[in-house]
Amino acid sequence: MNEKSVPNHVVIIPDGNRRWAKEHGNPASFGHFKGYERIKELISYAKEQGISYFTIWAFSTENWSRSKDEVDELLSLITQGFDEIHKEAHKAKTRIVHLGRKDRLGDELMQKISLVEEETKGYTDFCVALAIDYGGEDELRRAEEQLLVHKELSLKDFLDTTRLSIPNPDLIIRTSGECRTSGFMPLQSTYAEWIFEKKLFPDFDTTSFGDALEEYRNRKRRFGK
Repeated sequence: MNEKSVPNHVVIIPDGNRRWAKEHGNPASFGHFKGYERIKELISYAKEQGISYFTIWAFSTENWSRSKDEVDELLSLITQGFDEIHKEAHKAKTRIVHLGRKDRLGDELMQKISLVEEETKGYTDFCVALAIDYGGEDELRRAEEQLLVHKELSLKDFLDTTRLSIPNPDLIIRTSGECRTSGFMPLQSTYAEWIFEKKLFPDFDTTSFGDALEEYRNRKRRFGK
């Protein structure tokens, strides 16, 4: 792939884990675990392809409305996964950052997030952003609250991505055939290219990712001009 055609920032919305589990006769928790395994594979592939920023929407603000058992299982998987993410981040010299609210995730998970963010902040070649308890409307609301205090600045100055010096996404991929944005990064995604992939996320492998990058390469971005 031509280096100039590689998107600088790619987002994946990993939809379809529960449906995948149901189709295979397994509980939702198994689908989430398979999704987590897939995420690790795709992170490595993104780095190999020369992508600089790779965002995964792991848990939305709306996900709290699911059953308590499923929420607990999801957050437990994310919490346990951070130990592995932390270890691999140093091996691969990867910066890890968190997008979203920080007041509802619990002390153990937030301690893990804070530690890995601090210890990997010096890595500059590749950054993985994990959107956990993230919602576009919530991000705007939090930014508006800050803007009321710092009126001399602009709303964009208080977005999660601005705080972490993360550029706007170039390519956003949503799996499972759902053709909606769900309010993800409403300001930052204005000129992003969207791909709505039919495969459920556990089936979205590196070949599928490569096909999406090829489709991106063949598109002509005009930015409204």
